[in-house]
Formats: sequence, C-alpha cells, structure tokens
Amino acid sequence: MTIDRRAAQPWPVTSTEPRLLILWHSRTGASAALARAAAQGAGAAGWLVAAADAAPAMLLDADGFLFVCPENLGSMSGMMKEAFDRAYYPLLGRVEGRPYATVIAAGSDGEGAQRQIDRIVTGWRLKRVAPPLIVNLSAQTPQAIAAPKTVPQAALVQARETGAALAEGLRLGLF
Repeated sequence: MTIDRRAAQPWPVTSTEPRLLILWHSRTGASAALARAAAQGAGAAGWLVAAADAAPAMLLDADGFLFVCPENLGSMSGMMKEAFDRAYYPLLGRVEGRPYATVIAAGSDGEGAQRQIDRIVTGWRLKRVAPPLIVNLSAQTPQAIAAPKTVPQAALVQARETGAALAEGLRLGLF
C-alpha cells in the first residue's frame, strides 16, 4: 500500500498558519485513512508525519498534535511507541500546554492504546482538547485483524471534523 506523505521537513518559517502535526502509524490502512481525513479537515495547518519519520524537532515545531494509530494487542502500535520513545526526553519541559487529540483504529475497544498515549503525553503536560475518537472496526479473527481495512465513511467524516476543529481552535487561539 502506498501512502501519500508530505515531506519530512519543518513548515515554512514565513507561514502564518498554525501548525497541527498529525503523527500517524498504520498497519492495515485504517489509521492512514483516518490521518489523511484529519489532514484534509485541517487544511494548510495540517502536516502528516509518519511515526517512522518523526524527529523531535518536528514535534517541537508544532503548535498542536493529533496522534493517530491502531491498537495492537491492547496498546498503541510499536512504531508509534517508538516515535514517542525518540521524542520523549528531547520534548520534556518544552511543550507544556500544547493541545492534542487522538484517533485510534481498533479491532475491539481501543481503550488500551488511548490510555497509553494519554499516559505518555501527561509527562509532556499536553492539554487534551477533544474527546478520543476510537473507530471500532470489529476485527476479531487472525484473518480480519491482518486484512486491509476499509474505514466507514462516518468515521472518516469524524476524523475530518476533528482535524478541522483542532486547526480552527489553533487559528482562533482557543488552545
């Protein structure tokens, strides 16, 4: 599966748009589709960064965050965790109060991944500004779990609206 990504580079210094970093990882396509939908909603403020490409400087350059990943075995995917591991200490004490939200693609409840992300960003003292969006795709068999996913249109609309709301909140200085 090919995923369109913006180049892994900082936003232009001259941009007047707020910077919403959409950090994502996907194994079967669901989280990638949700991240793209959120970026569409965010417009010029949104910047898609794959977890494998994320560097601490990118996160420092963001005004807010949307974390999008699958739940695997009751927690966030390993690649997403690795992105947090690389950035945790370099960002500690440097991003307090910045807004964040989450989108989780889950086979069942998604709560484990949600709790894990919340725990990590509590150390950064980020501020949750939207309720978690957990998209339950009901994948329960080995075949269904590994299969490419099609995200329901209603969930894509919710992700798009989440991206739009975060970007607008940043533009208006609400966060």
